[in-house]
Amino acid sequence: MPPDAGGELHEYYERKVAEGKNRMSVLNAVRAKLVHRMFAVIRNNQDYQKIMLMHLRES
Repeated sequence: MPPDAGGELHEYYERKVAEGKNRMSVLNAVRAKLVHRMFAVIRNNQDYQKIMLMHLRES
């Protein structure tokens, strides 16, 4: 089982598949989200902070 199983990306995947999206298309979107986060961490030279995502989601 992947490390993020049950996490927000897993929830996103399950929600999109339940909406009828193609599984491979959803996996590609999840991949893009991961790559975007990785490059943001590198660009900002900071550790990944999941709490920031929660804060942004509430706004």
